[in-house]
Amino acid sequence: MSLLFSPLSLGPLELSNRIVIAPMCQYSAHDGCVSDWHHIHLGNLALSGAGLLILEATAVESRGRISHADLGLWNDDQEAALAALLASVRRWSPMPVGIQLAHAGRKASTPRPWDGGGAIAADHPDGWSTVSASALAYDDAHAVPQALDGEGIDALVEHFVATARRAERLGLDLVEIHAAHGYLLHQFLSPLSNTRDDAYGGSLENRMRLVLRVFDAVRAAVSAKVAVGMRISATDWVEGGWDIGQSLALARALDARGCQFIHVSSGGLDPRQQIATGPGYQLPFAEAIKAQVRMPVIAVGMITQPRQAEAVLVDGQADAVALARGILYDPRWPWHAAAELGATLVPAPQYLRCEPPEARGVFARR
Repeated sequence: MSLLFSPLSLGPLELSNRIVIAPMCQYSAHDGCVSDWHHIHLGNLALSGAGLLILEATAVESRGRISHADLGLWNDDQEAALAALLASVRRWSPMPVGIQLAHAGRKASTPRPWDGGGAIAADHPDGWSTVSASALAYDDAHAVPQALDGEGIDALVEHFVATARRAERLGLDLVEIHAAHGYLLHQFLSPLSNTRDDAYGGSLENRMRLVLRVFDAVRAAVSAKVAVGMRISATDWVEGGWDIGQSLALARALDARGCQFIHVSSGGLDPRQQIATGPGYQLPFAEAIKAQVRMPVIAVGMITQPRQAEAVLVDGQADAVALARGILYDPRWPWHAAAELGATLVPAPQYLRCEPPEARGVFARR
């Protein structure tokens, strides 16, 4: 039996297989509300056969968006728009759906990727002033952010809590807290972006304080029916920055608090990063963390081939694999993986007749 197509529990959430669709920003929202693009995009992915779909990074407040076109969930209009989308998806797909709660911090107020790089000035209609752990800009193209004070930190935690409660009201099955890719929570973790001298800076314990506080607050804010986990960057890929040793300490602390999964990525904090990319290049980080925690570990990063994904699980490097760009390129990747690995899955009945002769038996009926 293929391990990739075996069940997995993330706390209270039962997945039919171990293929996770990772959060991928679409930069297609209007005032934080999902658009027609999201209906098309997410409807397509919800019919892919994966075990879990996690919605893109969703801002917990307006200045937490990466760009003006990011998804948000801090007001009633955004909640209502997302409710309508989820109702449509659930009508046709039984796939569990989660959401990634995020705040971009100093990497906010940028154009959409296809509109150019850099940052947008605070006085531009599509820009705003940014915040971070310390008053250190991401690079020369970004403005110096305001360092959050104690009141600002308290407000930030409440933003995460309020958005998590909205997520549960929407019936979302899982909440992933985004502490990776150089965004605000990661900015508090890394000594490269956090030079504070208060209880949230300096020692590793202090730099982890906000991330753990956000986790505890979100976990307490939603019921036991909702799985709550964390996405981290295991390393900054910069000497003197956040690294795997510190990530192991964070993972153990999260595990002790009842975190129900950890999604292991890397990088994104500092433009000086030197990343040695290649197939499965982040797997050693996931494997190191898995050896020290009880919670399931999700691996991601150039895992593109079915037998490669199967080997990740067979070798015990992770408990699930996440696909991002790969499933955008091939939205039926789980079908093709099942055919290659001799597994079966249940497609939407409208698609049963498309099973090709060379993959006969890959489709099962509900």
